[in-house]
Amino acid sequence: MGFMRGAQTMPAPRKYPLELRERAVRMYRAAEPKPVIRHMAEELGVHHEALRNWIRQAEAGAGERGDLLTTAEREELAALR
Repeated sequence: MGFMRGAQTMPAPRKYPLELRERAVRMYRAAEPKPVIRHMAEELGVHHEALRNWIRQAEAGAGERGDLLTTAEREELAALR
């Protein structure tokens, strides 16, 4: 069975609860000096790349990164496609 072009697919299930993700990002952004992501991830019991991606997306959503689309921009692009 093949995929239909333009068909809606379900997103992958989240490995970590959204509350944990939001709390981890808030903790990182509030910390001064910034903690080492790998160490912070170990303390929280999450994979360091997951934490790094959450932080990058939060920075993009806040308009702090020019190299990534904001969540709204990604949703708009997906809708246009």
